[in-house]
Amino acid sequence: MLNSKRLWTTTILLGLAFDLFFWEKTPGISFPIFVALILLSGILVLADSNIRPNKRALLLIIPIGFFATMTFLRVEPMTTFLNYLLTFVFLAFFALSYTGGRWFSFTLSDYVAGFFKLAGSTLASPLSFINETRKEKKESDIEKKSRNLFPILRGVLIALPIVAIFASLLSSADVIFAQRLDDFIKLFKLENLPEYIFRGILILIIAYFLLGILLHAARKSENKKLVGEEKRLLSPFLGFTESSIVLGSVLVLFISFVVIQFQYFFGGNANIHIEGYTYAEYARRGFSELVTVAFFSLLLFLSLSAITRREKKSQQKIFSISGIALVALVLVMLLSAFYRLKLYESAYGFSRLRIYPHIFMIWLGILLIAIVILEILRKERAFALAMTLAFVGFAVTLNLLNVDAYIVKQNIIITEKNNVDLDYAYLADLSDDAVPALADALDDESVTPETQNLVALSLTCHWYQNESRSNGSDPIPWQSFHLSHAIASQTYMHIEPQLDGYTANDDEWYWQITAPDGTVYDCGDRFTWD
Repeated sequence: MLNSKRLWTTTILLGLAFDLFFWEKTPGISFPIFVALILLSGILVLADSNIRPNKRALLLIIPIGFFATMTFLRVEPMTTFLNYLLTFVFLAFFALSYTGGRWFSFTLSDYVAGFFKLAGSTLASPLSFINETRKEKKESDIEKKSRNLFPILRGVLIALPIVAIFASLLSSADVIFAQRLDDFIKLFKLENLPEYIFRGILILIIAYFLLGILLHAARKSENKKLVGEEKRLLSPFLGFTESSIVLGSVLVLFISFVVIQFQYFFGGNANIHIEGYTYAEYARRGFSELVTVAFFSLLLFLSLSAITRREKKSQQKIFSISGIALVALVLVMLLSAFYRLKLYESAYGFSRLRIYPHIFMIWLGILLIAIVILEILRKERAFALAMTLAFVGFAVTLNLLNVDAYIVKQNIIITEKNNVDLDYAYLADLSDDAVPALADALDDESVTPETQNLVALSLTCHWYQNESRSNGSDPIPWQSFHLSHAIASQTYMHIEPQLDGYTANDDEWYWQITAPDGTVYDCGDRFTWD
């Protein structure tokens, strides 16, 4: 039997914690702390009712903890978005499989159905729980509490206007009393009463939703039956002949493309000049289309695997071999796309929009290989797990790589190698994650003075576009403390003497920096990063 009093107390306290951590505050260290509070308090309050998490469900605390913690370490936009997203997704997985622990056996249908059920429980379960607890209480207890509570409420409501009238009269009679009364009223900041009401309602809403999630974890997470486990959700209806023609036709097309265009795939600079393409046209014309082909090839193979009848072992073997051939050809295409983008980067440098697909292609290739292996082993239920792990791998790679710092390091290397100007304005527009890498380049003796000057300009632009906004404002609350921001601030303090000769001027549109030699530079983008 669930302890309603402790459940409500726990969720309301979590609602208060949400208000303390996030109201008018930028998330920082507060987010991983709040996630830890949700996990710890939820496990403890359910354990009080002898409802304990499955050991396999507890494994989900690892990715939850990792991604929640990384929100405190990284501020690069895509990395941060994925960290928040995956934290909430794995929290949902934890609630969905709390007692059953079968999250690793979920299919895509289980994910979709599970999220809808969790959303329904979040909205409806608290209401039904309130009705249950009311019915279990004796009428005498309810009447006794009503007799004690309602007279107090009536007395307060009657007393308030009377006291207000007398206080107004006494204030008119004595100036000092009026001042003291005014000071007393200001303590409560009644002018912010609408805000207090809104925050109170928000706290109750958060508590309500968290109660619904806890109730789902306690009552509906056993997962004895998963979608399609006993009977397939979608029975195979396409004949093997039809499927073979579809898959075979695609294979013939891919083979023709790879054979005819093999030299074009890896022709490099010579091929660009022959075709008359610019670097940008060469990379874009090949890269985007090839990645799209790879993605839809995966969807095609998954679809055919789900709907194709394979009644004989020979049919299964032919289908698996066709899948291996399809994946092999797609991997060649992905390698070509990877090479095209690398060629573009070697000429024009790195950007976020070039790094994301680079990493995505690697994990897409791994996913393709995993899918075809699972198909051979007839482990179709594991397709969703493979996709989840590939997506997690993509997000983990972004975190460990530190995208903005990597961009700085690689672009400085390319600048020195190709003897071109560093796009300092683009680097200045990166997040605080890039600041330590820029500072390292400023102290690197192997970097030319010309590039170091542009690095100094980038750091100065970054400072005035970010750090200077907080100068003279209220101190950052502890809830918003972020490690990346703190490291950047410490780095600026360390290199401040090296930036002493660079002065800034705000022309109301963007910052301009005057270098020690008197040259004026704009902090706006000078290049197009497509």
